Amino acid sequence: MILYHNPQCNKSRQALTLLQENDVDVTIMEYLTTLLTVEELDILARKLDLEPRQFMRYGEPEYQFASEHLTRQELLEVIVKSPCLLERPIAVTETKAVIGRPPKKVLAL
Repeated sequence: MILYHNPQCNKSRQALTLLQENDVDVTIMEYLTTLLTVEELDILARKLDLEPRQFMRYGEPEYQFASEHLTRQELLEVIVKSPCLLERPIAVTETKAVIGRPPKKVLAL
């Protein structure tokens, strides 16, 4: 399992702890320092079964660049340029992904 993780985020830390306590083999991806590509975000969106706007953090100042008129592709590009917009944590397997809010949702995978 891959965990898109922000070590500064309490929910992300809680999700990681839950996975470790349950002996899940987890690879940590600190997405703020290891940037995702548009293609990787597109795959992530499909695994989440969500459109990009549905896994963006609305409270971030950078969200102002996510105009309601942007296409799916353009929203993915906005997230690539401002990775802080990506909701966290996100747990990913080969076929599915889930946003860990609340953190225990990561255990569903």
